[in-house]
Order: sequence, then C-alpha cells, then structure tokens
Amino acid sequence: MTIRITTLAERPDLADSLWQMPHSWPEFMLNDPIAGLYFNRSLTTDLAEYLVVAVDEEGALVARAFSIPFERPEGELPDDGWDAVVRWGADTRRRGARSTAISALDITIRTDLLGGGMSGRMLAAMRDNAARLGFSELLAPVRPNQKHLEPRVPMAEYAFRTRDDGLPYDAWLRVHVRAGGKIIKVAPRSMVVPGTLAEWRQWTGLPFDVSGQVEVPGALVAVHCDVAQDHAVYVEPNVWVSHPL
Repeated sequence: MTIRITTLAERPDLADSLWQMPHSWPEFMLNDPIAGLYFNRSLTTDLAEYLVVAVDEEGALVARAFSIPFERPEGELPDDGWDAVVRWGADTRRRGARSTAISALDITIRTDLLGGGMSGRMLAAMRDNAARLGFSELLAPVRPNQKHLEPRVPMAEYAFRTRDDGLPYDAWLRVHVRAGGKIIKVAPRSMVVPGTLAEWRQWTGLPFDVSGQVEVPGALVAVHCDVAQDHAVYVEPNVWVSHPL
C-alpha cells in the first residue's frame, strides 16, 4: 500500500474524516473533560499545521497524529502530563503568546492497519513536522500500549522495565526510544476521567456496583469506584518522553 503523509493544512478536505476514521480507543478514554480544550472547532483551523495525516493511494485517511504547541513554564515536566499540555496550549492560544514547546498528543491508526508499523511512521512524521515548524524538541506524554495487561503494576516500575537488549519492555515505548526519544519521568496523573456510575456503566458495560478498585479493559490502572457517592474516577499515568530534533 502506498501511503502519503502530509499535514491537514495541505489537505483541509480531510478535516471531517479525522473523526470518522475507525479507531481502537476505549470509550472511556474519549471522556477526559480537559480534551474539549483541544478537540474543538479551532483544531482544524488554528492548528492544522500541527496535524499530520496519512492517506492511501485512493485518498482515504489511514492515520492521524496530533500535536500541540504551547508556552512552556519553567520547571520540570508536569505530573499531569497530557492534561497539562492541553491546558497550556489552550491558554497560549487564548493569550496570543509565543509557543516555546510542542508536545505529541495522539497517534491513531485505522483499525485494519494496526500492527503494521504505521505508528512508527507517524511518529517519525510528527518529529519531522515539529522540526520543520522550528522546534528543537518534541515532548510526548506516552501511553504505553501494553500496560493495560498489568493494571496493578505501578507505572514507575513498568516504564523503566527493559528487555535483555536494553530497550524498553513496552512495545510503544520501544518505538519512541528507537526513534531517538529518551524516557524522562512518569506523569502519574496524566489524564483524569471522572464520571457517574451510570456513565461508567455506559462506557464499559461493567456493573460498577461495588466500591473499590475496578479493572476495566483497556485501562492502564484500576478505576476508583465509590458507590455511596455515585462516582468513579480514572487517573491514568503516562510516561514523559523527550525527542531531541
């Protein structure tokens, strides 16, 4: 299959397709309330240069990669990784300030092409695009793609686990490191998804009728459920990776 990778700025006709492409994200992951600061109408206009898209020979969208520019505050990378850069990016645009940093946010591959190396190609394209836009580093609050198989293992342990060859144990972290990225630290509350028990039942199909830790398919850690208070909260840890460009 011949794939052409470009930006949404060059292919604005693909704007609607961004949301119609079949994907594998769990439903609860689409309900982080901070996401609305990024995934809104301004995304395909103000940030079109930061959206990398891939199409096949027939012009159909097969992958997307979103990044966000922002004015980076002084200090180390934040514990609330993904949510933090979305807030910073929204605030930077609101103030009309100059962006001094850029972060990857999302790489989504059409479901029929998963496992074929497209994620690595899109990461490379995102790195190239960030460099083209004048940045010297691409940050990424990475969601390790095999961590959901070990929800009880602390991310601080999992993120730094390696194979015999010294590369990360996790396949997606391994792609980042092979591309030149360096694991910096864990972001222990990178995404926070709160909801009523009815909402969590709708998102997952699980009963959520007992207080405590609920293991949810696709979740990197257990969801905190409180039946008496009628809510459950998912606090997802990610892993900060720095890509020098």
